[in-house]
Amino acid sequence: MARLAVSVFRLLNIETAAAEEHPAPRKSIMSRLAKKPIQIPDKVEVTLGGANVTVRGPLATLSRALPSVVSVIAEGKELRVSPKNESLESRMLLGTTVAHLKNMIKGSVEPFVKKLIIEGIGFKADVKGQEIVLSLGFSHPVKVSIPQGLKVVNEKGVLTISGSDIESVGSFAAEIRALKKPEPYKGKGIRYDGEIIRRKQGKKTV
Repeated sequence: MARLAVSVFRLLNIETAAAEEHPAPRKSIMSRLAKKPIQIPDKVEVTLGGANVTVRGPLATLSRALPSVVSVIAEGKELRVSPKNESLESRMLLGTTVAHLKNMIKGSVEPFVKKLIIEGIGFKADVKGQEIVLSLGFSHPVKVSIPQGLKVVNEKGVLTISGSDIESVGSFAAEIRALKKPEPYKGKGIRYDGEIIRRKQGKKTV
């Protein structure tokens, strides 16, 4: 038994040393989004220049800097995205780059839209040129400038924010909502269309 144990121990040591000397090749993990090429519509033109990508469409022209660890290649009416190396950063930014490119292509053809619902007695909003004037129960009206490239329409207590840049649309909508977040008792405030507010029961009077 002792000789068998020594033989097994020596065999395990030999296999461990061999594994350390000749490690198994590391499998490349690629984002599922990056496995398929990105289709470019007929009315959209994509230009790759150095570390930047520019998308021109019937609605807008959008530009963005590309991560240095990700490679983007245009082949006809397709874009292919791949990592330049096997680093963790390259693999992390792969899916993000694909999502950005898809949003730029979509935004150059049709606008992204966010809707905000204003609820509360006396709460209202007026769009005057490139400015929104809101009455939110404060002692003074709140004025917010509309960023360039965005369009805001007010109709019956609903603010519709639209634009080609999905990040600008989302950021501006969040900025407006933060001015008067919906309270949990009566739901007064500004909320997203479709947002569900968890309600709390108020104090009961005896």
